[in-house]
Amino acid sequence: MDKKNALRAGTVAAGTTLMMLLLSSPALALIRDDGDDPGSGLSVVETLGLYVVAPIALFAVIAGLVMVLDRSKKQQQG
Repeated sequence: MDKKNALRAGTVAAGTTLMMLLLSSPALALIRDDGDDPGSGLSVVETLGLYVVAPIALFAVIAGLVMVLDRSKKQQQG
């Protein structure tokens, strides 16, 4: 693909994204709907646990499993 086509594709993608952002309406989260029953909010500890500790722990478990399984395959080959 030459530079002209790449520039055209980038312009179309950027323009489409910009139009989607400009034409989308706000969420209107301040207006309650019928039947809306929000629960209680999360505490600071619960929020940190859910959005910081849990992803780090999940990453560590997956990385550990990958390393253990990779080592076992190398030992079987050698």
